[in-house]
Amino acid sequence: MSARIVQVGQQLEPFVIESVDPEPMKTMAAILQDPNPIHFDPATTQSLGMGDRTVNQGPTNVTWLTEFVQRFAGGADRLVTIRIRFLGNVLSGDRFECTGTVTAVDREAGTAELEVGATSDGRPALGGTAVVKII
Repeated sequence: MSARIVQVGQQLEPFVIESVDPEPMKTMAAILQDPNPIHFDPATTQSLGMGDRTVNQGPTNVTWLTEFVQRFAGGADRLVTIRIRFLGNVLSGDRFECTGTVTAVDREAGTAELEVGATSDGRPALGGTAVVKII
């Protein structure tokens, strides 16, 4: 990616997962040693008043947003920093969409600052900022 084509206000190409699959949530619960049944048992989420769908793990959501930033930057090695905050749950079956905007360009340093976020069926899920190398 050339520094000449990155400009303040530039919108990043969205990254979309059309429907969050509940099956990997079970695997991630085992990998993360996270026994919370909201990640694999819809009856639990229903009994807690959270609806009848399972809740995706936060680390998976963060991974998707990080992947989005890395794709824009041109690879994982171009990611300088990323700060992400959790804003809401991502549920099985939701449409997960990452979006972002270039908020600053430092041509001397060869970096760009981004404001990034993700929604889950239109609800805020993640928000944050990132700095990426652009040259």
